[in-house]
Amino acid sequence: MKIETIDNCSVRVGDVELAHPILTAAGTAGYGAELDAYFSLTEIGGVVAKSVAHFAFPGNPAPRLSPTKNGMLNSVGLQGDGIAHFIDNDLVALEKSGATVIVSIWGHSVDDYLLAAKMLGAVKNKITAIEVNLSCPNLGGDHVVFAHDARLSAQIIEGCMISGLPVWAKLSPNTHELVDIARSVAKAGAQAVTLVNTAMGMAINTDTGLPILGNIRGGLSGSALHPIAVRCVFDVRQALPEIGIIGVGGVVSGRDAAELMLAGANAVQVGTASFADPRAALLIQNQLVDWAVSHQVTDWSQVTSAAHRNGLIR
Repeated sequence: MKIETIDNCSVRVGDVELAHPILTAAGTAGYGAELDAYFSLTEIGGVVAKSVAHFAFPGNPAPRLSPTKNGMLNSVGLQGDGIAHFIDNDLVALEKSGATVIVSIWGHSVDDYLLAAKMLGAVKNKITAIEVNLSCPNLGGDHVVFAHDARLSAQIIEGCMISGLPVWAKLSPNTHELVDIARSVAKAGAQAVTLVNTAMGMAINTDTGLPILGNIRGGLSGSALHPIAVRCVFDVRQALPEIGIIGVGGVVSGRDAAELMLAGANAVQVGTASFADPRAALLIQNQLVDWAVSHQVTDWSQVTSAAHRNGLIR
């Protein structure tokens, strides 16, 4: 019998149930509510607000963005007005939109993360989960990429449990220790890992001979990142069969989203594609459903980790 729709569109990521498998990715859709002008945010699984710290931060010098042949380099550097401003303004707008809200947090130190998590814990009834950004590659200076250190990553995740919210750890593709770090944050209490943040890259102006980005190096996102993300999701799922995984990296179509789910993701974030079309998350979600129907899928559990089983058995 030919199916015409998905019987169960919801997915689970740890203790979190999402109505749909597609979310926005932190840092690619403002604080989230901005996209409500293009489609109802209730139609996708959730919105991940851009990373905020307990303090205001100016970010990196311009230029901050540079297109590549298959994506984009960015070196925004986590600019923001801080969590207090986010709660008083952006969270209010997100709440009005009806979106499922995940808040990304960052800091320069373990204590910075703990304080950020504590501040969000005070409004936890308005938030579904915290995504702990351990892996921004383009802050420069003396900033430590915590996601390259299993001990520090675990320490931060353990501290963030103070929020009382489910904690997701966003990890880096720029380390050969990814699986060990994923295991470490899981033991520390993370219900899920977001795989992956951008890959470190660089661009040089061939007319001037100078780096294009003001911070010299930046994070590579878009289609060029996708095969790396698929590999990272696959490797972590193979090692950690029970952990929640949110796949992210170069998702520009429903098939891209499906590929990350087949590799082991429970849900998928859409990032750079939203720069080309603010409706990208919803369009890709619709394409993903069409793909599922064409493959006789009635529940997303048939898709997640199928590459570790016997593929899609009809």
